[in-house]
Amino acid sequence: MADKQTLQDVARAAVAQARKKGAQEAAATVSRKREVDVTWRDGKLEKISEATAHQLRLELYVDGRYAAVQTSDLRPEGLTSFISHAVAMTRALEKDPHRSLPDPALYRDRAQLDLMLEDSRHAELTPDERRRLAREAEEAARAVKGRAQVLSVTTSFSDTLAETFRVASNGFAGEQRETGFVLFAEMSVKDPDGRRPEDYAFAHSRRLDGLPPAAQIGREVAERTHGRVGARKVPSGAMTMVLDNRAAGRLVSALLAPLSGQSLQQKRSFLEGKVGQRVGSARLSLVDDPHLPRGLGSRLFDAEGISARKFPLVEGGVLRNYYIDWYYGRKLGMAPTTGRPSNLSWGLGDKTQAQLIADVKEGIFVTSFIGGNSNSTTGDFSMGVLGFRIRGGRLAEPIGEMNVSGNHAQLWQRLVAVGNDPYPYSVLRTPTLVFDGVQFAGA
Repeated sequence: MADKQTLQDVARAAVAQARKKGAQEAAATVSRKREVDVTWRDGKLEKISEATAHQLRLELYVDGRYAAVQTSDLRPEGLTSFISHAVAMTRALEKDPHRSLPDPALYRDRAQLDLMLEDSRHAELTPDERRRLAREAEEAARAVKGRAQVLSVTTSFSDTLAETFRVASNGFAGEQRETGFVLFAEMSVKDPDGRRPEDYAFAHSRRLDGLPPAAQIGREVAERTHGRVGARKVPSGAMTMVLDNRAAGRLVSALLAPLSGQSLQQKRSFLEGKVGQRVGSARLSLVDDPHLPRGLGSRLFDAEGISARKFPLVEGGVLRNYYIDWYYGRKLGMAPTTGRPSNLSWGLGDKTQAQLIADVKEGIFVTSFIGGNSNSTTGDFSMGVLGFRIRGGRLAEPIGEMNVSGNHAQLWQRLVAVGNDPYPYSVLRTPTLVFDGVQFAGA
């Protein structure tokens, strides 16, 4: 990509060339992403990497046929050849009468908001500051004393600046700039039995001041890893499950998957036909909110250019909407909402995680899921879990080598409490969740 070219220049030129080559409609999304990563391992700098990537994604609608192609060669001469071949290839595909660009009416009324997705301080970050953050996290992790021998600690700090411009032949044009900052730490130890527990901690924010101190990430990974020493199975049975807000995203993702238009159209959704029906307890309320300031999923328009709008997913346990893009909306005869989640806003409770645990006489506090699967068609799931036994409202011995299983259609009806602590480092923003009568398999 030549220095004098802008993302807008490349995108508009690509659409114009596609039309000239015979495409009735076309849309181009051009992106540029610069990422710097510093990794610190066992007391010394291990790696520094810096990369800038450019990409064009071109959507072509040719004689009732559709193709989406991409390239990283954005030179004018390279694009000319690429687009010619792409249009010719599209003509060889099967027709699909449901493929078209969205109705331009869906581009209107785009919110005029500053979502605060770009941190101006990104340009001021120095190599020394990046190294310091990674080093401080590693030093803090090693300073935490535990019963196990520390085998290895790896920490990293990375930052990105991403720019995207999209243009469509039927009138859409939009751009987004965003920064991202990630602190990450992983640790492994050797316990007295010869086992090697490991865990991780991380934080992710659009803005640098949204990250916790690096030492906090280091202490967290050490406490999580040392806390797994001596983990054992406990007897199988149906118990109360208190689900850590960081871990809860795994279950929530499995609930969202069958809400997609693709899952509905392909008959792979246990939530098909459930709009207006109860799919969870009265404590389950979810809103898709694309306009959350600094949100990791915030946007003014989605991948198709449809103007982003806030809408309810579940209200008091009743399903209200699906994630429907333009294409699957046409196939299903449904009005589009958007093709993928932005940020989730929850109907929160008024108790902290500690208070929710204190309310449980006997149960399991799940801190991580390991492996397993969730079936979008049936709602059945089975996953390995790590965590702690709860006895008398207090955390007791660590547990491991156990599974939790059930069906989402029943599980979410068993939601009895929601915390006041949405997890800030995920688009799902899950709070601590409490479920009654969950089936655990152990000893």
